Amino acid sequence: MDRIRIRGGNTLNGTIHISGAKNAALPLMIASLLTDETLTLHRVPRLADVRLLQRILQNHGVDITIAGKRAGQNGHDGETMRISAKAIADSTAPYELVSKMRASFWVLAPLLARCGEARVSLPGGCAIGTRPVDLHILAMEKLGAKITIDAGYVVARTPNGFIGGHIKFPKVSVGATHAALMGAVTAKGDTLIENAAREPEIADVAECLVKMGAKIDGIGSATIRIKGVPRLHGAEHTVIADRIEAGTYAMAAAMTGGEVKLAGARTDTLGEVMKIMRSSGVDIEAKNDGLKIKRNGAGLAAIRVETEPYPGFPTDLQAQLMALTTRAKGTSIIRETIFENRFMHVQELARLGADIHLDGDTAEIRGVERLTGAPVMATDLRASVSLVIAALAAEGETMLHRVYHLDRGFETLEEKLKACGADIERLSSH
Repeated sequence: MDRIRIRGGNTLNGTIHISGAKNAALPLMIASLLTDETLTLHRVPRLADVRLLQRILQNHGVDITIAGKRAGQNGHDGETMRISAKAIADSTAPYELVSKMRASFWVLAPLLARCGEARVSLPGGCAIGTRPVDLHILAMEKLGAKITIDAGYVVARTPNGFIGGHIKFPKVSVGATHAALMGAVTAKGDTLIENAAREPEIADVAECLVKMGAKIDGIGSATIRIKGVPRLHGAEHTVIADRIEAGTYAMAAAMTGGEVKLAGARTDTLGEVMKIMRSSGVDIEAKNDGLKIKRNGAGLAAIRVETEPYPGFPTDLQAQLMALTTRAKGTSIIRETIFENRFMHVQELARLGADIHLDGDTAEIRGVERLTGAPVMATDLRASVSLVIAALAAEGETMLHRVYHLDRGFETLEEKLKACGADIERLSSH
């Protein structure tokens, strides 16, 4: 397994180009199943999760070609993917593929829409809580699907095709909102989705579906109305910039000091993140083409924050924010309300000298004068990058193990940080 070695203490200065959002790219790839024509996606990030989903789609008989792999091409532009689901060869998504990545469960809705039946394994993925799929199933049943669970598989049929319906989610779910959208766009009749998730990535997928011929009102709001159309056609779409990646690098710049421009970051998707960081004493300037992050000389102030569904503070930036608060003056309080065991990075941050106390869903972080490098282990995607942020400011050398978690969600992380002056390198196991 690869490891990453970081020698801390360098300030970051320069420009980091923000990649396409993983959390939009994956459902956009899955949306290709809804049409027999070609969907062309630009700025798809080069990530392990994208490669895995490619394999899952190819398993269903989908043809995928990737353009723009020429040597010397800008890595941060991602790649252009042409996805053609002309004929779906197999409506089963097997356990050995779905168990590796939760988002692959989302193939359920488009497979049902296209084939009238699907057999999809119950998912695996990150070890951060149960994240059940009951809301996906609720959405499918409200659109007329007949569903049973058999030997670890969701077995679903739509004997009359999807029928428009009224879906009111008891709680906000990103995955279930994607599922409801993909089921409703080609359903017979109209669908009303209430308490929909409002994440920018969902809006991005909805906008792509509109380009494919879907009729959707209320994009980006909690109430979405969809008029079903008989079929969707091909389209071309550029993946939205990754707000989680932008927030991560903003915190890395704030942690080390210096001045970093985040080229292509979308300020309209980062409102709450910028508010919290500013309250901590970080200078953030919105530019036409991104964000400029600068830490003023006064050091960091303690903060209080709770994770919430969008537009609140994202759970996917909680670990990174915690790394930042380890050096703040005073005591910070972070409450995690979305995933029940998303504090696995705490003991690893403690190995670097952080002073963190946990009480249920709440972490109390007392700022320390300094962090010291140590060997640490990544436990999930966001936890692993929080260790990178802490290590950048720690004295001495940190060795990060199990970096395959990072490769699931951050495109060319070491190159981006190295270009801004970080002393970071990947040590390959082969």
